Amino acid sequence: MDPNSNSLPPRVPLGVFCSSEGPDLRTLGVQAKESGQDFLVVPISRPQFKRYLFDEQVDFSLNKELRRTMENWREGNPFSLDDLFLRSVEFADMAVGKISEWIDLDSPDVQIRINSEIAMKQEIAWATHLGLSAVLLPFPNDSAFNYARSVHSILGVLAYTHVWLQVPLILQEQIAETKETITWERWNQFRTLCEHHVKLSIALELTADLPDNYILERWFGEPIKAVIVPTNIFLTNAKGYPVLSRKHQAFVRRLMRIRANFIISDTENRKNTTIGGTSTYQEYLRHLNRTMPELSEVEKFATGYQDYLQSPLQAVYHALLDRVQPNSQEITVIMVVGAGRGPLVTRSLAAAEKANRPIRVYAIEKNPNAFVTLQNMKAEVWGDKVTIAFSDMRRWKAPEKADIIVSELLGSFGDNELSPECLDGAQKFLKEDGISIPANYITYIAPLSSSKLHSEAAAYKDLVHFETPYVVMFQAVTQLADPQIVWKFEHPNKQLVVDDEGNTLTNFHNTRYSKNTFTITDSAILHGIAGFFESVLYKNITMSIHPKTHSEGMFSWFPIFFPLKTPIFLPGNSKINVHFWRLTDSRKVWYEWCVDHSLQIGAKNISLGTSVLHNVGGRSSWIGL
Repeated sequence: MDPNSNSLPPRVPLGVFCSSEGPDLRTLGVQAKESGQDFLVVPISRPQFKRYLFDEQVDFSLNKELRRTMENWREGNPFSLDDLFLRSVEFADMAVGKISEWIDLDSPDVQIRINSEIAMKQEIAWATHLGLSAVLLPFPNDSAFNYARSVHSILGVLAYTHVWLQVPLILQEQIAETKETITWERWNQFRTLCEHHVKLSIALELTADLPDNYILERWFGEPIKAVIVPTNIFLTNAKGYPVLSRKHQAFVRRLMRIRANFIISDTENRKNTTIGGTSTYQEYLRHLNRTMPELSEVEKFATGYQDYLQSPLQAVYHALLDRVQPNSQEITVIMVVGAGRGPLVTRSLAAAEKANRPIRVYAIEKNPNAFVTLQNMKAEVWGDKVTIAFSDMRRWKAPEKADIIVSELLGSFGDNELSPECLDGAQKFLKEDGISIPANYITYIAPLSSSKLHSEAAAYKDLVHFETPYVVMFQAVTQLADPQIVWKFEHPNKQLVVDDEGNTLTNFHNTRYSKNTFTITDSAILHGIAGFFESVLYKNITMSIHPKTHSEGMFSWFPIFFPLKTPIFLPGNSKINVHFWRLTDSRKVWYEWCVDHSLQIGAKNISLGTSVLHNVGGRSSWIGL
């Protein structure tokens, strides 16, 4: 296997926790590089820095000297070198700073609370000064409002450094209470108080007990930047080496797909001061990474019109067999509208050869660059078998009527590349009993949780990007309910009203509205709406990006994502109504969308609110006619 092949799974970075009670960072850094570590998680300060917490029971009114010492420190005195474990920039490029665990920003003691905030800000300021890529913060307790407020105030001034919040999959009290969502709910409360800041991410800590699969699935919609793997969750195989259970293996491999950083936490020997003590665990994780299946064609992001042509070939082939009797010399006229670079033309010719039916092909294309390619294909490959025309199909004057129209105008939302409008315009040169390939396409939507996708839209800091749909290969997402049908288009449209030249009078027949109701079983954050399509090309020959009916090997289309400007918290067993519009005027087509949600309590249906209406009048995104 070629190690440089793009079919290999991504190599995950591996790191390890280090203790301030062992060798200095220089020694640890050298050991790490020699043993193949990618990074270290190191304390920023040494344990004695805790003295500035002033957590002893002291009456400051009686001890003015101690009070003055505390106030001098609060005023902004710098670290003393003896208080720092992470002293210089020498190994900063491979270090993640660990914030002191004794910091308690929600202490009932006002002095401890104030001093904790100052200490945390001082540690993070030092990490930022050194240029660390990230700092690791401890998991919040069940009432962490001041903690979140303090972190939020810091996030806004970080230029480079990111904040990783350590979040365990399960707490011991969760096991006792059989409530598996406590950690997610605390994380969700924390990030909501921080306004879903793009620099706040998760360091997900694996636990010996894993929650149910539907709980695990939810985490893939969250911004996981690191995965902490404690050594006490490993089993020992017959040869004495550490291994993970099958369920852990499957979960870890999925986390490796999203390129998280992995950190070994030596829970069995907290005072271990050497890197080698964790090497067997890290080698096992490397093994899991190396033995992952090769990336599929979809995952390699291959592109091009030739990506998925088998279904159109089959559709044209069967349409020819149905339309013309064997051994007939009747010529079937095929028009490829929106021919692009010509793959459907080539496939139509191949289908005719396979069916042993004579055909005459027209290829219509309005893009000047694509038309140059068509000219080359005609000169070098097709010859007189194909007539090419440089025109918008809606305005082209066809020399004869077509038996079959073939197009590849579908978008990820089915109709989002003007397929209805274009095929309406082309319908005037289709015979009364002619065949359209595709025959129809159905649009689906599903509620989606994805902090990553929302953060990417938020990074632009404008309204336009929250009102623009994006074509995305979904990875760090959680689908909150099964997709539902939104609307459908069929071709040819027998109800079309046209003028004397066969052109439509208006485009209002292509507008749509749908209200879809989804039940959300478990509490979640709604970040947007996912869109998919299914298409019947001809009779039983279909093409789909619907998750449950996805055409095998097809990667010409990825799903589409419609973001919500403000994420919505959805309690367990709540309902959401997703309202979708496809609208038009004389110049453009656009989508509008909004969400309202409610909770059923007994016989009462209690409204929980409504999102804003997105993309009103196509102000941010549209498709020009």
